[in-house]
Amino acid sequence: MNIYESNIWISDIDEVLSKLPELTELESKTIMITGATGLICSSVVDILIRYNETHINAINILVAGRSREKTETRFAQYFTKDYFRFITYDAAKADNEFCIPCNYIIHGASNAFPRNIVKEPVETMLSNFTGMKCLLDYAKAYGVKRLLFISSSEVYGKKEECQPYREDEYGYIDLLNPRNSYSIGKRAAETLCVSYADEYGVESVLARPGHIYGPTASPSDNRVSSAWAYAVARGENIVMKSDGSQLRSYCYCLDCASALLKILIRGENVHAYNISNPESIISIKEMAEFLVKSASVKLIREEANEEERKGFNPMSNSSLDSSSLQALGWKGLFGPGRGLAHTVSVLKEII
Repeated sequence: MNIYESNIWISDIDEVLSKLPELTELESKTIMITGATGLICSSVVDILIRYNETHINAINILVAGRSREKTETRFAQYFTKDYFRFITYDAAKADNEFCIPCNYIIHGASNAFPRNIVKEPVETMLSNFTGMKCLLDYAKAYGVKRLLFISSSEVYGKKEECQPYREDEYGYIDLLNPRNSYSIGKRAAETLCVSYADEYGVESVLARPGHIYGPTASPSDNRVSSAWAYAVARGENIVMKSDGSQLRSYCYCLDCASALLKILIRGENVHAYNISNPESIISIKEMAEFLVKSASVKLIREEANEEERKGFNPMSNSSLDSSSLQALGWKGLFGPGRGLAHTVSVLKEII
């Protein structure tokens, strides 16, 4: 069974679409989406596909990725639709060549898996920066109306207070820790965006998602919310390798996707927007407890080994203030109980 046969998934998309009336402004426009088979951007593509399948005038979807086969598998019966097109793009390469104009770009291609960041810190940092430069040069050459860069809450670094981060607050990041290649690469890419806007007039908006979860996560995704959701869907216990006290802004993938589309259309040029559902600012342990409630499994505590600790997010508090996003008219529809339960239910159907 594929995800499009899940009544829960389709119903969730329809609920999100009912809160995005501004999508009519994208009809007959072309949106390039990088990282389109990933957790976040595949949800964006699914919303746009569902919009096209339920409306007369389509939004053209230009999916940019490394693997045509993977993209075709993920989007199944929609891959050959007139409004859907695949082009090759690799964020790790500086010589991507595009010859197809588009109106908007949503850039979500990034190495975000903790295991891969630890294994390939150089590639992680360079792909964040060079991948961004490639798209900004393309946007400049082809007169793209707007580029949205999906950054990360990790750009904020550490701070002592437990209050959610506002967009203008930045804490400490250890420059000599290779695990921070991800956060520093994201910081640099954000500055590159605003620099292109200042010097060349390339319009961009920045999104800083919190910890996103949902059934669009890959089975190989080793971020705890994804790995644990798959474990619970298989009927396995959750093994927690810390005390679980770290505070996070969790957000269901479709809520995140709707926020991205809202920011793309309504966001202010060269401004950053946190993506966070205020109802879902909870600890890792609380997130785990919501997951075990959705199945007959247990939460088990174990100590992490040295290699596992290397991949940990160094931020004890990465909660986000989403007031700026909410001012655009966005509201999260899925609290942690509902969002995590839907995630497990859909995964049970498709794995």
